Amino acid sequence: MKEKEVGEPHATELQTLNFKVPEAFKRSYKVYAAQRGMTMLDLLKEGFELSRKADRK
Repeated sequence: MKEKEVGEPHATELQTLNFKVPEAFKRSYKVYAAQRGMTMLDLLKEGFELSRKADRK
């Protein structure tokens, strides 16, 4: 197993993912997540995993 280098982030540390979307998209995304009892982050992660799985087919 490799040793951690100085300044290397821990696997559990959160990093900012910063991008802009239209206001209507954000509102729709937030409502969609809330209606399903999910956070916006959980919805993003789920969508990313689904997209990755679709690419493997």
